[in-house]
Amino acid sequence: MSTPRGGALMRLKGMVRKESLQILRDPSSIAIAFVMPVVLLLLFGYGVSLDARHIPLGLVLEHPDANSSSFAAAFDQSEYFSPRYYTDIQSAERDLAAQRIDAIVWLRADFSKRLLARGDAPVGVILNGVDANQARITSGYVQGAWQSWLLAYAAARGQELKMPVAVEQRVWFNPALRSRNFLVPGLVAVIMTLIGALLTALVVAREWERGTMEALMVTPIRIRELLLGKVMPYFVLGMGGMLLSVAMARWQFDVPLQGSFWLLLIASAIFMLVALAMGLLISTVSRNQFVAGQIAILVTFLPAFILSGFIFDIGSMPAPIQVITHIVPARYFVAILQSLFMAGDIWPVVLGNAAALLLMMLVLFAVLRRKARKSLE
Repeated sequence: MSTPRGGALMRLKGMVRKESLQILRDPSSIAIAFVMPVVLLLLFGYGVSLDARHIPLGLVLEHPDANSSSFAAAFDQSEYFSPRYYTDIQSAERDLAAQRIDAIVWLRADFSKRLLARGDAPVGVILNGVDANQARITSGYVQGAWQSWLLAYAAARGQELKMPVAVEQRVWFNPALRSRNFLVPGLVAVIMTLIGALLTALVVAREWERGTMEALMVTPIRIRELLLGKVMPYFVLGMGGMLLSVAMARWQFDVPLQGSFWLLLIASAIFMLVALAMGLLISTVSRNQFVAGQIAILVTFLPAFILSGFIFDIGSMPAPIQVITHIVPARYFVAILQSLFMAGDIWPVVLGNAAALLLMMLVLFAVLRRKARKSLE
Protein backbone atom coordinates (compact mmCIF):
# COMPACT_ATOMS: atom_id res chain seq x y z
CA MET A 1 0.00 0.00 0.00
CA SER A 2 1.53 3.29 -1.10
CA THR A 3 1.86 6.26 1.23
CA PRO A 4 0.09 9.55 0.38
CA ARG A 5 3.44 11.03 -0.56
CA GLY A 6 4.25 8.05 -2.76
CA GLY A 7 0.83 8.29 -4.37
CA ALA A 8 1.36 11.97 -5.16
CA LEU A 9 4.71 11.17 -6.77
CA MET A 10 3.16 8.38 -8.83
CA ARG A 11 0.35 10.67 -10.01
CA LEU A 12 2.83 13.39 -10.89
CA LYS A 13 5.04 10.92 -12.74
CA GLY A 14 2.03 9.65 -14.67
CA MET A 15 0.99 13.20 -15.56
CA VAL A 16 4.49 14.07 -16.77
CA ARG A 17 4.61 10.88 -18.85
CA LYS A 18 1.21 11.63 -20.36
CA GLU A 19 2.26 15.19 -21.34
CA SER A 20 5.59 13.96 -22.72
CA LEU A 21 3.86 11.40 -24.94
CA GLN A 22 1.45 14.08 -26.11
CA ILE A 23 4.37 16.32 -27.05
CA LEU A 24 6.02 13.52 -29.04
CA ARG A 25 2.77 12.79 -30.88
CA ASP A 26 1.96 16.44 -31.55
CA PRO A 27 4.14 18.04 -34.26
CA SER A 28 2.78 21.52 -33.50
CA SER A 29 4.48 21.58 -30.08
CA ILE A 30 7.82 20.60 -31.62
CA ALA A 31 7.33 23.26 -34.31
CA ILE A 32 6.61 25.99 -31.74
CA ALA A 33 9.65 25.04 -29.64
CA PHE A 34 12.25 24.46 -32.37
CA VAL A 35 11.06 25.54 -35.83
CA MET A 36 9.60 28.90 -34.84
CA PRO A 37 12.82 30.14 -33.14
CA VAL A 38 14.86 29.26 -36.23
CA VAL A 39 12.44 31.05 -38.56
CA LEU A 40 12.20 34.17 -36.38
CA LEU A 41 15.95 34.38 -35.84
CA LEU A 42 16.65 34.04 -39.55
CA LEU A 43 14.02 36.64 -40.43
CA PHE A 44 15.09 39.19 -37.82
CA GLY A 45 18.80 38.37 -37.88
CA TYR A 46 19.13 38.92 -41.61
CA GLY A 47 16.05 40.98 -42.46
CA VAL A 48 16.03 43.61 -39.70
CA SER A 49 18.94 45.98 -39.27
CA LEU A 50 19.27 49.38 -37.64
CA ASP A 51 22.59 49.93 -39.40
CA ALA A 52 22.65 52.35 -42.33
CA ARG A 53 24.88 51.09 -45.13
CA HIS A 54 25.15 52.04 -48.80
CA ILE A 55 22.81 55.02 -48.50
CA PRO A 56 21.90 56.28 -52.01
CA LEU A 57 23.41 59.77 -52.11
CA GLY A 58 23.27 62.39 -54.85
CA LEU A 59 26.51 64.36 -55.34
CA VAL A 60 25.94 67.55 -57.34
CA LEU A 61 29.19 68.92 -58.79
CA GLU A 62 28.23 71.98 -60.82
CA HIS A 63 31.85 72.62 -61.84
CA PRO A 64 33.99 69.49 -61.37
CA ASP A 65 37.65 70.20 -60.59
CA ALA A 66 40.40 68.84 -58.34
CA ASN A 67 38.97 70.17 -55.08
CA SER A 68 35.34 69.18 -55.67
CA SER A 69 36.42 65.76 -56.96
CA SER A 70 38.56 65.12 -53.87
CA PHE A 71 35.59 66.14 -51.71
CA ALA A 72 33.35 63.69 -53.61
CA ALA A 73 35.98 60.95 -53.20
CA ALA A 74 35.42 61.07 -49.43
CA PHE A 75 31.91 59.76 -50.08
CA ASP A 76 33.03 57.26 -52.71
CA GLN A 77 35.43 55.67 -50.24
CA SER A 78 32.85 55.43 -47.46
CA GLU A 79 31.00 52.16 -46.85
CA TYR A 80 27.99 54.17 -45.77
CA PHE A 81 27.22 55.77 -49.15
CA SER A 82 26.46 54.74 -52.72
CA PRO A 83 26.94 58.05 -54.57
CA ARG A 84 25.28 59.10 -57.82
CA TYR A 85 26.70 62.11 -59.64
CA TYR A 86 24.78 65.07 -61.06
CA THR A 87 25.80 68.30 -62.75
CA ASP A 88 22.71 70.29 -61.73
CA ILE A 89 20.61 70.46 -58.59
CA GLN A 90 17.29 70.13 -60.42
CA SER A 91 18.02 66.58 -61.58
CA ALA A 92 19.09 65.55 -58.08
CA GLU A 93 15.96 67.06 -56.51
CA ARG A 94 13.76 65.14 -58.95
CA ASP A 95 15.47 61.88 -57.98
CA LEU A 96 15.13 62.77 -54.28
CA ALA A 97 11.40 63.36 -54.73
CA ALA A 98 11.13 60.03 -56.60
CA GLN A 99 12.99 58.30 -53.70
CA ARG A 100 15.84 57.16 -55.93
CA ILE A 101 18.26 58.85 -53.53
CA ASP A 102 17.95 59.69 -49.81
CA ALA A 103 20.14 62.79 -49.62
CA ILE A 104 21.92 65.40 -51.73
CA VAL A 105 25.33 66.98 -51.21
CA TRP A 106 25.58 70.09 -53.38
CA LEU A 107 28.85 71.76 -54.39
CA ARG A 108 28.13 74.95 -56.29
CA ALA A 109 30.12 76.17 -59.27
CA ASP A 110 32.16 78.60 -57.13
CA PHE A 111 33.13 75.95 -54.53
CA SER A 112 36.87 75.88 -55.38
CA LYS A 113 37.08 79.61 -55.95
CA ARG A 114 35.66 80.44 -52.52
CA LEU A 115 37.66 77.65 -50.88
CA LEU A 116 40.96 78.98 -52.22
CA ALA A 117 40.13 82.67 -51.81
CA ARG A 118 38.48 82.88 -48.39
CA GLY A 119 38.24 79.31 -47.07
CA ASP A 120 34.48 79.55 -46.52
CA ALA A 121 33.05 77.54 -49.43
CA PRO A 122 29.48 76.49 -48.49
CA VAL A 123 28.27 72.92 -49.01
CA GLY A 124 24.55 72.32 -49.40
CA VAL A 125 23.00 69.21 -47.82
CA ILE A 126 19.39 68.21 -48.52
CA LEU A 127 17.90 65.23 -46.65
CA ASN A 128 14.76 63.18 -47.16
CA GLY A 129 13.10 63.64 -43.76
CA VAL A 130 10.22 61.18 -44.26
CA ASP A 131 12.14 58.67 -42.15
CA ALA A 132 13.41 60.98 -39.40
CA ASN A 133 15.76 58.39 -37.88
CA GLN A 134 17.36 57.60 -41.25
CA ALA A 135 17.71 61.34 -41.92
CA ARG A 136 19.55 61.87 -38.62
CA ILE A 137 21.88 58.95 -39.32
CA THR A 138 22.59 60.22 -42.85
CA SER A 139 23.28 63.73 -41.53
CA GLY A 140 25.82 62.35 -39.06
CA TYR A 141 27.54 60.30 -41.77
CA VAL A 142 27.73 63.34 -44.07
CA GLN A 143 29.33 65.40 -41.31
CA GLY A 144 31.83 62.60 -40.65
CA ALA A 145 32.80 62.39 -44.33
CA TRP A 146 33.10 66.18 -44.54
CA GLN A 147 35.35 66.35 -41.48
CA SER A 148 37.56 63.54 -42.81
CA TRP A 149 38.01 65.40 -46.10
CA LEU A 150 38.74 68.66 -44.25
CA LEU A 151 41.51 67.01 -42.23
CA ALA A 152 43.00 65.46 -45.38
CA TYR A 153 42.77 68.79 -47.23
CA ALA A 154 44.65 70.62 -44.47
CA ALA A 155 47.29 67.89 -44.18
CA ALA A 156 47.92 67.96 -47.95
CA ARG A 157 48.80 71.64 -47.64
CA GLY A 158 50.99 71.20 -44.59
CA GLN A 159 48.49 73.03 -42.40
CA GLU A 160 47.10 72.17 -39.02
CA LEU A 161 43.34 72.13 -38.83
CA LYS A 162 42.43 73.99 -35.67
CA MET A 163 39.22 72.83 -34.08
CA PRO A 164 37.93 74.23 -30.75
CA VAL A 165 36.98 70.78 -29.47
CA ALA A 166 38.69 67.46 -30.16
CA VAL A 167 36.44 64.44 -29.65
CA GLU A 168 38.04 61.14 -28.67
CA GLN A 169 35.28 58.55 -28.60
CA ARG A 170 35.35 55.09 -27.11
CA VAL A 171 32.59 52.58 -27.77
CA TRP A 172 32.06 50.11 -24.95
CA PHE A 173 30.34 46.70 -25.13
CA ASN A 174 29.60 46.82 -28.89
CA PRO A 175 32.67 48.37 -30.51
CA ALA A 176 31.69 47.19 -34.00
CA LEU A 177 28.37 49.09 -33.63
CA ARG A 178 26.47 46.14 -35.11
CA SER A 179 22.75 46.43 -34.50
CA ARG A 180 22.56 42.64 -34.81
CA ASN A 181 24.47 42.32 -31.52
CA PHE A 182 21.68 44.35 -29.91
CA LEU A 183 18.67 42.85 -31.69
CA VAL A 184 19.41 39.11 -31.58
CA PRO A 185 19.69 38.79 -27.75
CA GLY A 186 16.45 40.73 -27.36
CA LEU A 187 14.80 38.47 -29.90
CA VAL A 188 15.62 35.47 -27.68
CA ALA A 189 13.34 36.99 -25.02
CA VAL A 190 10.52 37.46 -27.55
CA ILE A 191 10.93 33.87 -28.77
CA MET A 192 10.86 32.45 -25.24
CA THR A 193 7.74 34.48 -24.48
CA LEU A 194 6.00 33.00 -27.50
CA ILE A 195 7.20 29.46 -26.77
CA GLY A 196 6.12 29.49 -23.12
CA ALA A 197 2.77 31.21 -23.58
CA LEU A 198 1.69 29.46 -26.78
CA LEU A 199 2.77 25.98 -25.75
CA THR A 200 0.73 25.92 -22.57
CA ALA A 201 -2.21 28.08 -23.70
CA LEU A 202 -2.84 26.20 -26.94
CA VAL A 203 -2.18 22.72 -25.59
CA VAL A 204 -4.48 23.07 -22.58
CA ALA A 205 -7.18 24.70 -24.71
CA ARG A 206 -6.89 21.80 -27.16
CA GLU A 207 -7.41 19.35 -24.30
CA TRP A 208 -10.63 21.11 -23.38
CA GLU A 209 -11.79 20.94 -27.01
CA ARG A 210 -10.99 17.24 -27.34
CA GLY A 211 -12.54 16.29 -24.00
CA THR A 212 -9.35 14.85 -22.46
CA MET A 213 -9.39 17.46 -19.71
CA GLU A 214 -12.72 16.14 -18.47
CA ALA A 215 -11.15 12.68 -18.21
CA LEU A 216 -8.35 14.12 -16.05
CA MET A 217 -10.87 15.80 -13.76
CA VAL A 218 -12.39 12.50 -12.67
CA THR A 219 -9.02 11.01 -11.68
CA PRO A 220 -7.60 11.28 -8.12
CA ILE A 221 -4.95 13.77 -9.32
CA ARG A 222 -4.86 17.02 -7.37
CA ILE A 223 -4.85 20.42 -9.00
CA ARG A 224 -1.27 21.28 -7.98
CA GLU A 225 -0.09 17.95 -9.41
CA LEU A 226 -2.01 18.67 -12.59
CA LEU A 227 -0.39 22.10 -12.98
CA LEU A 228 3.10 20.82 -12.12
CA GLY A 229 2.71 17.88 -14.48
CA LYS A 230 1.86 20.23 -17.32
CA VAL A 231 4.61 22.75 -16.54
CA MET A 232 7.54 20.32 -16.29
CA PRO A 233 7.54 18.80 -19.82
CA TYR A 234 6.91 22.15 -21.50
CA PHE A 235 9.60 23.76 -19.36
CA VAL A 236 12.11 21.23 -20.72
CA LEU A 237 10.82 21.78 -24.26
CA GLY A 238 10.98 25.56 -23.88
CA MET A 239 14.51 25.47 -22.49
CA GLY A 240 15.50 23.35 -25.49
CA GLY A 241 14.18 26.09 -27.75
CA MET A 242 16.12 28.66 -25.71
CA LEU A 243 19.38 26.71 -26.09
CA LEU A 244 18.80 26.47 -29.83
CA SER A 245 18.21 30.25 -29.99
CA VAL A 246 21.37 31.01 -28.00
CA ALA A 247 23.40 28.62 -30.17
CA MET A 248 22.17 30.36 -33.34
CA ALA A 249 22.88 33.78 -31.84
CA ARG A 250 26.42 32.73 -30.95
CA TRP A 251 27.49 30.76 -34.00
CA GLN A 252 25.10 31.73 -36.79
CA PHE A 253 25.07 35.49 -36.17
CA ASP A 254 28.41 35.76 -34.35
CA VAL A 255 26.96 37.61 -31.35
CA PRO A 256 29.52 37.44 -28.53
CA LEU A 257 28.50 36.01 -25.15
CA GLN A 258 30.61 37.96 -22.69
CA GLY A 259 28.91 36.77 -19.51
CA SER A 260 28.45 33.42 -17.82
CA PHE A 261 26.46 30.79 -19.72
CA TRP A 262 25.23 29.28 -16.44
CA LEU A 263 23.97 32.65 -15.27
CA LEU A 264 22.16 32.98 -18.59
CA LEU A 265 20.66 29.51 -18.09
CA ILE A 266 19.36 30.34 -14.59
CA ALA A 267 17.82 33.65 -15.71
CA SER A 268 16.27 31.92 -18.73
CA ALA A 269 14.76 29.23 -16.50
CA ILE A 270 13.08 31.84 -14.30
CA PHE A 271 11.73 33.69 -17.33
CA MET A 272 10.48 30.47 -18.93
CA LEU A 273 8.49 29.69 -15.78
CA VAL A 274 6.97 33.18 -15.97
CA ALA A 275 5.99 32.60 -19.61
CA LEU A 276 4.52 29.16 -18.83
CA ALA A 277 2.49 30.61 -15.97
CA MET A 278 1.09 33.27 -18.29
CA GLY A 279 0.13 30.58 -20.79
CA LEU A 280 -1.64 28.52 -18.12
CA LEU A 281 -3.52 31.59 -16.91
CA ILE A 282 -4.66 32.25 -20.46
CA SER A 283 -5.89 28.67 -20.70
CA THR A 284 -8.06 29.20 -17.61
CA VAL A 285 -9.74 32.15 -19.35
CA SER A 286 -10.31 30.49 -22.70
CA ARG A 287 -10.95 26.87 -23.60
CA ASN A 288 -10.82 27.50 -27.34
CA GLN A 289 -7.52 27.21 -29.23
CA PHE A 290 -8.20 30.11 -31.57
CA VAL A 291 -9.17 32.48 -28.76
CA ALA A 292 -6.29 31.28 -26.58
CA GLY A 293 -3.83 31.94 -29.41
CA GLN A 294 -5.19 35.45 -29.98
CA ILE A 295 -5.04 36.27 -26.28
CA ALA A 296 -1.49 34.90 -26.02
CA ILE A 297 -0.30 37.07 -28.91
CA LEU A 298 -2.09 40.15 -27.58
CA VAL A 299 -1.06 39.77 -23.94
CA THR A 300 2.44 38.30 -24.28
CA PHE A 301 3.97 38.70 -27.74
CA LEU A 302 3.02 42.30 -28.57
CA PRO A 303 4.11 43.76 -25.19
CA ALA A 304 7.34 41.75 -25.39
CA PHE A 305 7.98 43.06 -28.90
CA ILE A 306 7.05 46.70 -28.36
CA LEU A 307 7.48 47.50 -24.65
CA SER A 308 10.51 45.43 -23.63
CA GLY A 309 13.29 47.58 -25.07
CA PHE A 310 13.95 44.90 -27.69
CA ILE A 311 13.81 47.47 -30.52
CA PHE A 312 12.34 50.67 -29.08
CA ASP A 313 14.20 52.51 -26.32
CA ILE A 314 12.08 52.59 -23.16
CA GLY A 315 13.62 55.90 -22.07
CA SER A 316 12.28 57.57 -25.22
CA MET A 317 8.69 56.46 -24.54
CA PRO A 318 6.09 58.74 -22.87
CA ALA A 319 6.10 58.55 -19.08
CA PRO A 320 2.77 56.64 -18.77
CA ILE A 321 4.03 53.99 -21.22
CA GLN A 322 7.28 53.68 -19.28
CA VAL A 323 5.22 52.88 -16.18
CA ILE A 324 3.31 50.19 -18.09
CA THR A 325 6.56 48.52 -19.18
CA HIS A 326 7.24 47.56 -15.57
CA ILE A 327 4.55 44.86 -15.76
CA VAL A 328 6.03 43.37 -18.95
CA PRO A 329 8.28 40.43 -17.91
CA ALA A 330 10.26 40.59 -21.16
CA ARG A 331 11.55 44.03 -20.20
CA TYR A 332 13.61 42.53 -17.38
CA PHE A 333 14.79 39.54 -19.38
CA VAL A 334 15.87 41.70 -22.34
CA ALA A 335 18.02 43.77 -19.96
CA ILE A 336 19.63 40.59 -18.61
CA LEU A 337 20.25 39.18 -22.08
CA GLN A 338 21.79 42.35 -23.48
CA SER A 339 24.00 42.68 -20.41
CA LEU A 340 25.22 39.06 -20.49
CA PHE A 341 25.78 38.97 -24.23
CA MET A 342 27.50 42.33 -24.71
CA ALA A 343 28.79 43.57 -21.35
CA GLY A 344 29.34 40.50 -19.18
CA ASP A 345 28.25 39.59 -15.65
CA ILE A 346 27.06 43.02 -14.52
CA TRP A 347 25.62 41.91 -11.21
CA PRO A 348 23.46 44.96 -10.36
CA VAL A 349 21.71 44.57 -13.73
CA VAL A 350 21.37 40.80 -13.58
CA LEU A 351 20.32 40.48 -9.93
CA GLY A 352 17.87 43.39 -9.98
CA ASN A 353 16.05 42.18 -13.09
CA ALA A 354 16.18 38.51 -12.03
CA ALA A 355 14.58 39.47 -8.70
CA ALA A 356 11.76 41.22 -10.57
CA LEU A 357 11.21 38.11 -12.71
CA LEU A 358 11.25 35.86 -9.64
CA LEU A 359 8.62 38.04 -7.97
CA MET A 360 6.46 37.92 -11.10
CA MET A 361 6.79 34.14 -11.25
CA LEU A 362 5.65 33.73 -7.64
CA VAL A 363 2.70 36.09 -8.13
CA LEU A 364 1.59 34.41 -11.37
CA PHE A 365 1.71 30.90 -9.91
CA ALA A 366 -0.11 32.08 -6.79
CA VAL A 367 -2.88 33.58 -8.95
CA LEU A 368 -2.91 30.46 -11.11
CA ARG A 369 -3.24 28.20 -8.07
CA ARG A 370 -6.12 30.31 -6.80
CA LYS A 371 -7.92 30.46 -10.15
CA ALA A 372 -7.44 26.82 -11.15
CA ARG A 373 -10.25 24.54 -10.05
CA LYS A 374 -10.73 20.86 -10.57
CA SER A 375 -14.15 21.52 -12.01
CA LEU A 376 -15.87 21.34 -15.38
CA GLU A 377 -17.38 24.80 -14.90
